[in-house]
Amino acid sequence: MTRYTADWVLPITGPPLGRGHVDVADGRVVAVGTLDRAVPPGARVVELGATAVLPALVNAHTHLELSGLWGTVPPGSSMPEWVGRLLARRAASGPPDPTAIRQAIDQARSSGTGLFGDIGNTLAAVPILATAGVAARVFREVLAFPDTGAAAVVEAAAEEMRAVATTRRVRVGLAAHAPFSVGRAAFAALDAAVRASFDGPRSIHLAESPDELEFLVTGGGAWRDLLEQVGRWDPAWVPPACGPVEYLDRLGWLRPGLVAVHGVQLTDPELAMLADRDVTLVTCPRSNAWTGIGHPPIDRFIHSGVRLALGTDSLASVPDLNLFAELELMRRLAPSVPARRLLACATLHGAEALGFASEFGEIAPGRSDALIAVDVPGGVRDVEEYLLGGITPDQVTWLAGL
Repeated sequence: MTRYTADWVLPITGPPLGRGHVDVADGRVVAVGTLDRAVPPGARVVELGATAVLPALVNAHTHLELSGLWGTVPPGSSMPEWVGRLLARRAASGPPDPTAIRQAIDQARSSGTGLFGDIGNTLAAVPILATAGVAARVFREVLAFPDTGAAAVVEAAAEEMRAVATTRRVRVGLAAHAPFSVGRAAFAALDAAVRASFDGPRSIHLAESPDELEFLVTGGGAWRDLLEQVGRWDPAWVPPACGPVEYLDRLGWLRPGLVAVHGVQLTDPELAMLADRDVTLVTCPRSNAWTGIGHPPIDRFIHSGVRLALGTDSLASVPDLNLFAELELMRRLAPSVPARRLLACATLHGAEALGFASEFGEIAPGRSDALIAVDVPGGVRDVEEYLLGGITPDQVTWLAGL
């Protein structure tokens, strides 16, 4: 057994423990508390001093296969404009770059991320994640707007998932890209595949841009223009003439286990509906600004009661995969939200959403010993608030492996 002692220990589910300790053995947390507890016989004691011990961070939304596009896709004034640039760059760059994926994982890990929720049009990241000392839920994403052939597209994705080698720490799931890029037949086929073979979390980009709302109400706008440009428009498609949350509800997708990403355009009633259905919302603040959407309404997200997790999105739309940088922007966007609630977005809520709550997200007996220590200057009185001020990788140390 090893006992780590530190000026601060953050269980996440409760207040920070000043002069705290965490006991670990055989890859698990055995005990957490303050230093008035006796050291277990034979335990090795590691005194960390002026640090805060946290559970590994959870990046609930990445696109690791886009890591090779870092710095190549300029900011956009609208989401469809930015996606058009992304598609052009991706077509020119060829298949996902394994070296870039590994470097991105290592970069994220250096700033404290131990669990990923990754989205891919391929499963190229799965074997790399499996050997990178991290855990992940990799969602194989489907884009299939025309109903013709949609079932075959979904079945091909499911076959890829059945063929890929997974582990206890690296698991797979299915994702629908977005309501403007997945038709009704594909939604139904994805639902059937999840129920039959891949029961667990599913993911979708939802209510990301105003253009999405226009598309669902009228069937027109920039997303239709883009579908026509790439030859994926379905003339038989009839717009639902409603918002994205009601549309997903009609399709039977609005239920526990859904991980909805972005949600910048969600109304208060829609947020309440997500909360009522036990859907997780993942926010990616820096990426939203880069892709021309604007800032997410963090205050409204938090006050709605929806489970809110945190992601970076891809290196095509952010400069790095440092979740502490996302937390810094969250704090600036929501200055009145208690710090602990924001920290839970980067830990506990992501672990719950990805199906890893029994291992990640908090420091508690039985959880994984994937712990990080963050250097904290002497004299800091509110350690939770300090952690929202912009932590850099050189301040982060891993205490134990995954």
